[in-house]
Amino acid sequence: MGAASKGCFCRFVVLPVVLVLIATAIAVFIKNKVHPSSAPSIPSTSDVNKYRTALSASLQFLQIQKAGRLVNNQIPWRGDSAWEDGKEAGLDLSKGLYEAGDHMKFGLPMAFTATILSWTVLEYDDQLVRDAKRNLATDGLRWITDYLVKAHSADNVLCIQVGDPKIDHSCWDRPESMVEQRPLLFINKTSPGSDVAGETAAALAAASLVFKSSDPTYSDSLLKHAQQLFEFADNYTGIYSVTFPDLATYYNSTDYHDELLWAAAWLYHATGDLKYLNYATDNGQKFKGYGDPTYFSWDDKRAGTQVLLSRVRYFSSGSLPNNINTVLDSYRTAAERVMCILVPGSPYSTTDRTPGGLVWIQEWNSLQHPVAGSFLAAIYSNYMATTQKTDISCDKKTFTAADLRNFAKSQADYILGNNPIKMSYLVGYGSLYPQKVHHRGASIPADEDPSCSDYTWLNSPSRNPNIAIGALVGGPFFNDTYIDKRDNALQGEPTTTSSALFTGLLSGLVSSSTAVKSFT
Repeated sequence: MGAASKGCFCRFVVLPVVLVLIATAIAVFIKNKVHPSSAPSIPSTSDVNKYRTALSASLQFLQIQKAGRLVNNQIPWRGDSAWEDGKEAGLDLSKGLYEAGDHMKFGLPMAFTATILSWTVLEYDDQLVRDAKRNLATDGLRWITDYLVKAHSADNVLCIQVGDPKIDHSCWDRPESMVEQRPLLFINKTSPGSDVAGETAAALAAASLVFKSSDPTYSDSLLKHAQQLFEFADNYTGIYSVTFPDLATYYNSTDYHDELLWAAAWLYHATGDLKYLNYATDNGQKFKGYGDPTYFSWDDKRAGTQVLLSRVRYFSSGSLPNNINTVLDSYRTAAERVMCILVPGSPYSTTDRTPGGLVWIQEWNSLQHPVAGSFLAAIYSNYMATTQKTDISCDKKTFTAADLRNFAKSQADYILGNNPIKMSYLVGYGSLYPQKVHHRGASIPADEDPSCSDYTWLNSPSRNPNIAIGALVGGPFFNDTYIDKRDNALQGEPTTTSSALFTGLLSGLVSSSTAVKSFT
């Protein structure tokens, strides 16, 4: 029960053996020729309208997940909650987002959500402004970054969790009326967590770019915290779920090197300081598996780092030393290996797809990986189209920017109802979507006040009284089926990490096919 009761889920840890073999077999190269026809076609009006509607819904889920004393609350069944979080340590940790259908604040996925929201705004700012979506995105982002800054309460100290999962998941109550204990968990010099500190550094560095023009003082503060957290993560190394073994049941971390590279890449974008780019290029070659094709997730940041550093190679390499460009080429090659696994028709394309065409990696929260992969494919296709000089080669078969974008579109369309059961997995979108989402607040009427151990609303056969608009549920089984039952957390529980990635994907599909060449 609860969002993070993920003993069987944990996170995607190791690629199937076949993909590891692919990593050594793929020969990817870049053709330095102009291919005007490789640019993605302009999306149809109907597609744009569809993705815009879905994007509006997806952004609303961030509002639903807010903790603390709400400002300009537009969700009628939500109210103030968890406003005393952090009080026992003299901290104000009332803000932040609940990660899923429970009331836990998990630092690693929350920071990842902030990083992805920032990346989305930076890549698609013009489109978000035109569609009047930017304020919603940055409001949700700032609700997280305000929390993360206060969680970094001292040098080499970071609060990484609010609440006890065992206590929290024994309850089925509304966040507004919960009375259960909400203890705090910290990392420090002797109890390290380079993964969560590194991801928090990445989040704050990326967000500093988002707020640089609108609030430079706030941006400077975010960047200062990001730099301090990166030093903390790099100097006192360790995996946070090894430091705290109980966390392995929920958001288990398999490594921290990927977060260090990810954070360094974002800090380079935020500062322009070559020391961060040197860190990413020097250490990338040392960290095991840095060039392997992997699936992007809140756990494994390698594919995201490869795409983010490909951006540097595409748009900023002219002013960089040759030795750095050589390593950036390796990152770009690795990013294209990921694309070769995702795009249909590639000799190395994964065969793990549902009959309806959804990329399939794991049963729990099955949509998270196809959404994450599609998010990266859409971004990478824009990089290709903007430079107008590349296609990618997967063995002897080549693929264009349009091919990558079409893959991303196919996964989004599946989620929005183009699937064998014709159901949208985005709550509130379309005429048929899950009615009994595994979400405590959505399942309990706003005028009810059940105790922690009152499971009346968990066990109710009725549809949720509150519609969690924008919630992206876990997803289908491998045979494209879905069981709409509230206690089916495996399929029916939404997460903010998946919602942030889907928001990014939809923003990419609404936008034009060109990329901004600089985030500053």
